[in-house]
Amino acid sequence: MNQVIIITGAGKGIGKAIALEFARATEKQNGFEPVLILVSRTISDLESVATECRSLGATTDIFKIDIADIAQIESLISTTLERYGTIDCLINNAGVGRFKPLAELTEEDFDYTMATNLKGTFFLTQKIFPVMEKKRSGHIFFITSIAAEIAFKSSSIYCMSKFGQKGLVEAIRLYAKTCNVRITNVMTGAVYTPMWGELPDAMKTVMMRPEDIATPVVSAYFMPERTSVEELVLRPVCGDINE
Repeated sequence: MNQVIIITGAGKGIGKAIALEFARATEKQNGFEPVLILVSRTISDLESVATECRSLGATTDIFKIDIADIAQIESLISTTLERYGTIDCLINNAGVGRFKPLAELTEEDFDYTMATNLKGTFFLTQKIFPVMEKKRSGHIFFITSIAAEIAFKSSSIYCMSKFGQKGLVEAIRLYAKTCNVRITNVMTGAVYTPMWGELPDAMKTVMMRPEDIATPVVSAYFMPERTSVEELVLRPVCGDINE
């Protein structure tokens, strides 16, 4: 049976790793035939990831979408439903950040971060949730951050957005509990992804890798439907990396 899984920010980093882990599960999980809907703003990244997923046996579709644009969100959902009839899982992974001292952050930094992390995540979730609510099944993951609970000096706006995402998680869970939809908040510490830019080798060696996040996420998806993994907290062994 096909299971339609939308993954935002799927072109690189954690989103790419989750897509590949779901694709590998086609050989590990009996009867699992995923349709992976990969979403990103960069088509070349999507094409590369899609090729890998298809080589692993997963049906894969790609959409060049900026989730900060509600019209593009609506197009993604309507096209997915027309082609595949349903949506079984949403991985809210797309996220951006600007990291500077408080006094140096600008209005453009604020708008850029909030448009994706809050506006995009909210409206994508809002418009997909009724599909799951109607059929009384589904799973929504939010890849938030340790920064949803702990503030960091160079991450004022990013922390605001992640604290806001955690609020959405708690609010949507109140609705989800009444219709058998599972909600999982994935709070990660430092993961070595392109968002960090260039880093010294000493820092990279202690950071987690995207696949370290993907494995428990996919495992949570395959838990029995009666069981919901509400939170996953994943940190480097050395603890939080503040700056």
